[in-house]
Amino acid sequence: MKLYNLKDHNEQVSFVQAIKQGLGKQQGLFFPLDLPVFELTDIEQLLEQDFVTRSRRLLSAFIADEVSEDALHQCVKAAFEFPAPVVQVAEDVACLELFHGPTLAFKDFGGRFMAQMLAQVAGDQPVTILTATSGDTGAAVAHAFYGLQSVRVVILYPQGKISPLQEKLFCTLGGNIHTMAIDGDFDACQALVKQAFDDRALKKALHLNSANSINISRLLAQICYYFEAVAQLPQDARNQLVISVPSGNFGDLTAGLLAKSLGLPVKRFIAATNANDTVPRFLSNGQWQPHPTVATLSNAMDVSQPNNWPRVEELFRRKVWQWSELGHAAVSDETTKDTLRELAERGYISEPHAATAYRALRDQLQQGEFGLFLGTAHPAKFKQSVEAILGQKLSLPKALALRADLPLLSHRLPARFSELRQFLLSLPA
Repeated sequence: MKLYNLKDHNEQVSFVQAIKQGLGKQQGLFFPLDLPVFELTDIEQLLEQDFVTRSRRLLSAFIADEVSEDALHQCVKAAFEFPAPVVQVAEDVACLELFHGPTLAFKDFGGRFMAQMLAQVAGDQPVTILTATSGDTGAAVAHAFYGLQSVRVVILYPQGKISPLQEKLFCTLGGNIHTMAIDGDFDACQALVKQAFDDRALKKALHLNSANSINISRLLAQICYYFEAVAQLPQDARNQLVISVPSGNFGDLTAGLLAKSLGLPVKRFIAATNANDTVPRFLSNGQWQPHPTVATLSNAMDVSQPNNWPRVEELFRRKVWQWSELGHAAVSDETTKDTLRELAERGYISEPHAATAYRALRDQLQQGEFGLFLGTAHPAKFKQSVEAILGQKLSLPKALALRADLPLLSHRLPARFSELRQFLLSLPA
């Protein structure tokens, strides 16, 4: 599989190189040179297969012979050890629950697959994973790489802008996991990561890699659960399927669009954001005008300059899709609260991110269509806010209960690259 740098199309790398490298020159994202397409009969056969077998075949279409079929199967099997069930919420709407992994968030899929693949291709070469998180990426990456030999992980997150339980999940591990609370928002954390990758001496000294959805291995892994969702739907629902995706850094939507590009029958997608509405405004008026990031209830989506958007633009260009085909919505905190109460009245307890996707879906779903929205995190990860909104107590799943009372091991830094650089170089080998 060849991939090219979206900022410099002359830079082309293999899949294995892309995993190791993370970003290309000028902080460019890698994108597949060839976009495979399955015939309708192949899609039907794929949807009859089990999750692991199907996922291995989907990923093979991109990776080809760079990794053996057996090795790829073992990586997928080890990464996707948990289900992704579709749960009915209304007669014409269901939720794809992606929070049944070890850190109770959708990013377990991509994080664990990347860890397995990196372990497969890196050999004994030491690697430093540097990544920024607005909430769930940190936990998924930390747990995926925890204890792996020759891998150090450094995770930056915005101080005071993720939920306390999100913080507990990945800031209490220690060992090869180092966590940094940055005085700034997620965009500031992301900017620091990009500066580190632009520092050639630092990148070479630490063998830097990223585990954000900018890493192509994470993105490809996320394609697989869209197929798993459709496999669970009856035929009439598949024929008129609309999928609503809670969107912050837009990796999840990119993966869904790549699934559609492969041939998955999806009528249209809806990009649901919170008040950080750069993309909905762009889709409405054609102007890319990021505003300063604001804090919301759906904090993992508090991103005003989404990293993956250039991949979405490239896919629309390559497939000659029209922007009018992509639904969009920006959902306020007040509407999010009302939506959580509406879902609870239906007997379904959710959380703010999924609520934005449900609201956009419910508002835009047309007669005869079937709607699917992504449940990206367990409600208990946002225990305080959900309990306050619904007026009822939530029990903690075991994964959270085990870490809730452990001390935080984070360091705190200002949003200055010089201090981050000094910290990275001081880490034990």
